Amino acid sequence: MSIRVFVVDDEPKVQSSLAELLASLGDFHVAGTARSEAEANLWLDEHAGEWDFAIVDLLLSEGAGLSVVARSRLHSRRGKIVVFSGYGNTGVDRRCKELGADAIIDKARLPALIDFCRTLACEAPATARRRAN
Repeated sequence: MSIRVFVVDDEPKVQSSLAELLASLGDFHVAGTARSEAEANLWLDEHAGEWDFAIVDLLLSEGAGLSVVARSRLHSRRGKIVVFSGYGNTGVDRRCKELGADAIIDKARLPALIDFCRTLACEAPATARRRAN
């Protein structure tokens, strides 16, 4: 069973690059994408329980990723949430964690995202069993 990913980034090139990266890693498929805060929150409301992993940018052309992190956690206690953004500092990172992010990864550190995904894929059998029950 593959890991269902929700990608929130306002740049179509970033969305497609992430989709290609995830496909190359195997056990992932993009279940949904959003380019704005409103679009992301609507998708989350309409697809509650239909994602396992969210990748969220903080700076969106319309709105902000912080509320998407909070809404994601509201809809899923088990889903993993990674803030993948070029914008961050100690205070922002702390706030992301408070809202429920599992990790904050700078976009300049793509290998760290790959490592996170590989770790998540190793945990996928347990996730699939929980989903099936």
